Amino acid sequence: MLDKVNCHKLLSPRLLIESLLAPRLFVERLLACLLIAISFSLHSAAIPAQSTPEHSVPNQSIKSSWDLIELYPDIAAWEVARKSVAKQIADLTRCRGQLNTGAQTLGQCLQNNSEAYKNLMRLYTYSFLAKDTDLANSTFRERHTQAEDLLSTYSENVSYLEPELLSIDKDKLLQWQQSTPALIDYDFFIRNVLRNAPHVLPAREEKILAAASAPLRMASSTYSILTNAEIPRAELTLSTGEEVKLTPSGYTKFRGTENRADRKAVFDAFFGSYKNYQQTLAQTLSGQVQAQVFDARMRGYPSALARSLAVDNIPEAVYRTLVATVNDNLPTLHRYLKLHARLLKIDKPHYYDVYPAVADLDKQYSIDDAHQLLNIALTPLGEDYRKLYQDSVGKGWMHVEPTEGKRSGAYAMSAAYDVHPYLLLNHNNDFDSVSTFAHEWGHGMHSLLTQRNQPFAKSEYATFIAEIASISHELLLYKYLAETASTEQEKLYYLFEELQGLRGTFFRQTQFAEFELAIHEEVESGGALSADKLNAIYGATLKRYYGHDQGIMQIDDAYTVEWAYIPHFYRNFYVYQYATSISAAYYLMDKVLNGSQKERQQYLSILEAGGSDYPYDILKRAGADMASPEIYEAVIKRCNQLMDEIELILK
Repeated sequence: MLDKVNCHKLLSPRLLIESLLAPRLFVERLLACLLIAISFSLHSAAIPAQSTPEHSVPNQSIKSSWDLIELYPDIAAWEVARKSVAKQIADLTRCRGQLNTGAQTLGQCLQNNSEAYKNLMRLYTYSFLAKDTDLANSTFRERHTQAEDLLSTYSENVSYLEPELLSIDKDKLLQWQQSTPALIDYDFFIRNVLRNAPHVLPAREEKILAAASAPLRMASSTYSILTNAEIPRAELTLSTGEEVKLTPSGYTKFRGTENRADRKAVFDAFFGSYKNYQQTLAQTLSGQVQAQVFDARMRGYPSALARSLAVDNIPEAVYRTLVATVNDNLPTLHRYLKLHARLLKIDKPHYYDVYPAVADLDKQYSIDDAHQLLNIALTPLGEDYRKLYQDSVGKGWMHVEPTEGKRSGAYAMSAAYDVHPYLLLNHNNDFDSVSTFAHEWGHGMHSLLTQRNQPFAKSEYATFIAEIASISHELLLYKYLAETASTEQEKLYYLFEELQGLRGTFFRQTQFAEFELAIHEEVESGGALSADKLNAIYGATLKRYYGHDQGIMQIDDAYTVEWAYIPHFYRNFYVYQYATSISAAYYLMDKVLNGSQKERQQYLSILEAGGSDYPYDILKRAGADMASPEIYEAVIKRCNQLMDEIELILK
């Protein structure tokens, strides 16, 4: 899988709740969503067209552009709505100082807040989607800036909400919630505010921390400017004669090139540019870590990790069990690396040999073909699920084709609760486009099921579970493709593409998570971070994962500066959720595929739960305890199954 932020929604009600409980975390996560590519799909090449089984739907032509008329009939209507929403947001300040006067008043104030925010999200969705179809259109961008300004005003106008709720006697507040119909939908919100009470500071101290949020973001902002605009990017000529500039996207494109000498040249030049700036980049990463440690200490958390996990009430055992289980099963990664080197016919692989594909199928796949394929692959999730997908996919909810000025990548935007999800794609008729289609429709289906079963106040699911449905779609897609492959070479392609995705998302992201934890613990124990120390910590972790000492893959010291290239380390313990999401998807889909209606409904209950509870508890009720090694061992099991099948083909 690609190393990208898995931000399934660019802005959402849950993110706004985070803005109330943790303003700086909210800003960082919102920036991560807005500034980093948001596709999170398996990285693959093309696949051939498949025969259509009897239980598929008839060919269905997919609309290539979304229809925003369901949000607003025209710009004039949007402008009327903008003025109305602005008034709603202004009126929210009337509740300041009134929340503790009675249950009915509290209920009405929370309902007014929810209604204003729901309308704001509809307004925001329209301007965001329009902007992304033509980023050069200044009118579209100006309109979206107006929506963003309203968002900032909203955040300011509801800043009193949490402190006033906490000023109410806890027992009285809970009694109000249980006995007042107007507060029924806010049970989880109230419970979550009360949970965070020990870490809410007195008003003056909260004001100081809020004022400190901008300087505490400077390290991250400096890193972004330095790596995106100021570090000179190497240029080189490949063996084909092609001249390339090694920006981050150029590196991603050419690091898996077929010619080994070219791969080494790409690695040397790309990481050489970071090496030249490693001292400055060490300072920015050190500043980021110190900011997180400072915030955690000021709020009374035992560590920066605990502070980050507390946002969604994730037990620390989840993070540590993931890292420990992966370390216990590194021989599976080593087996993969040896198999990969065998297929590349390399005796002594180096780190620059990790990305090349070992099989290729030069086929084209239209958007209609992608739909037909996914429709069949979703059969294990039941006819009701497939029917909802079939009824949705043919409508004008997607912007499919790449066009001049359109945002790159892909995402699902589901913030317009009263309407439906919108999907932005850039379909190029290759397999990466097919897997992206499947992935984004996983998000779309998750949102549809949530909106069917939860009120707006509980409609936003946490990032911790947001990728499970999308990865499950991809998993089912691979399963169907492998089972129906017409040749062994074709089957080998699908098997290895899935396996390479598991390496990139399960093992690699856990490696990142382990490094991130190590550098925070270094600072928390009184240590300091320098370029040499970061190279040493990252290098030791990288070498252990890739079997350097066992002679499985040579990790050259020049590449231990890779930490400087990874923007995830500025996202505050975000990256581990890649690995937990793929693990939960594989664990749950194994149960669905080998179980009965009960196991299927357990899985669907996760999608239906939305944000009605903490994500760890939602998954645990569905039979997936994310603090158990069993969850992560499901991925290890699948990796070995794939390699068993590959080795049978290669005999």
